[in-house]
Amino acid sequence: MTKEFFKVTDLGDALELRFGFKRLAQEEIPIYESTGRILAEDIESDVDLPDFSRAIMDGFAVRAASTFGASDGNPAYLNVPRAIAMGEIPSFSIGPGEAARISTGGMLPEGADSVVMIEHTDAIDETTIEVYKSVAPGQHMVAIGEDIEKDRTILFRGQQLRPQETGLLAAFGRSSVRVFRKPVIGIISTGDEIVPVHESPAVGKIRDINAYTLAGQIIQAGGIPRQFGIVKDDYDALLALCTHGLEQSDMLLVSGGSSVGMRDYTVEVLSAIPDADLLLHGISISPGKPTILAKIADKAFWGLPGHVVSAMVVFHAVVLPFIDHVGGLEPAYHRRPACMATLNRSVASSQGRVDYIRVKLIEENDNFTAEPVLGKSGLINTMLRADGLVKIDKHTEGLDENTQVKVLLFT
Repeated sequence: MTKEFFKVTDLGDALELRFGFKRLAQEEIPIYESTGRILAEDIESDVDLPDFSRAIMDGFAVRAASTFGASDGNPAYLNVPRAIAMGEIPSFSIGPGEAARISTGGMLPEGADSVVMIEHTDAIDETTIEVYKSVAPGQHMVAIGEDIEKDRTILFRGQQLRPQETGLLAAFGRSSVRVFRKPVIGIISTGDEIVPVHESPAVGKIRDINAYTLAGQIIQAGGIPRQFGIVKDDYDALLALCTHGLEQSDMLLVSGGSSVGMRDYTVEVLSAIPDADLLLHGISISPGKPTILAKIADKAFWGLPGHVVSAMVVFHAVVLPFIDHVGGLEPAYHRRPACMATLNRSVASSQGRVDYIRVKLIEENDNFTAEPVLGKSGLINTMLRADGLVKIDKHTEGLDENTQVKVLLFT
């Protein structure tokens, strides 16, 4: 063990420790399964998109110059010798004073540089139309490579794929893509007072809430939760279950057992695991100060507070960035949902630590007000009422009413 027991670590320093852990392995998956996954390769465009000029409106393919000056009182008259069928490669060209009927998505013939909307035309006879509105070159059409040019890097390693990125992969003919494997994250609940959710707790006992709140947060983070059950305050039992959990997962969360109580064996267990390196025991945040982080065979081992609010806040503020990192997400592509809001009352905090305040959002006239949700860290109802967290910097002594704050949203 390389760190003094319960020597509090600055939050920024704690977060920097994530870069000491390796990324997970990669795998190839079908693109229809790729939304939400982290890309493990750069993607290059091997063709122009589109690779032909196409209409984006129903109407007539024309030379724009043939419509210049057209108006309701002075229409342009164009000859329409041909129509272009969908999927057809036109074998003819458009000259001055000519037009060709075209549908949305159709390929423009040579010589055409714009499309007149059908709403701005009238048919005079089977081969002649009147045009009542002029168009500019490039109007109502997409040129070759206008969307994506050939030989560009279009997607980058370390970004999270959304439906639009999946669609782009399809546009370039990619049926599969290489991504980072989803992290499997184990959960162990500790304490003589904890009982399974299906049991009716006796006096002095509580159901295992944290196993389910943490599992939900892991799923939201893109990981795969694996529950290893409840272990009593017993050194040998905790050591055995932690050893098993580390073998079966990429990261292990032990809920409870991180305080300085005499019956908390987490640090003792870490001392018995070969090559365990205790990176921190205590972070300068509230709630969640007595958090443990160790590195074991390049896997993160977390000792989280037992109180449900503290455990959830620590996960959101500290554990989540570690999951992002090992899961392959680059910091430049972090998209944590947040919004700005006006604080509706003053909030006190202590200098020297980062405070996370639960807040409820109230929408009024398209603006948000943040209402602090106060309560003890063992009360899950405070999380039910909260929409997110407001981070108060360690150098700030509270926030005044009407302060503009950034709310880190839970969803």
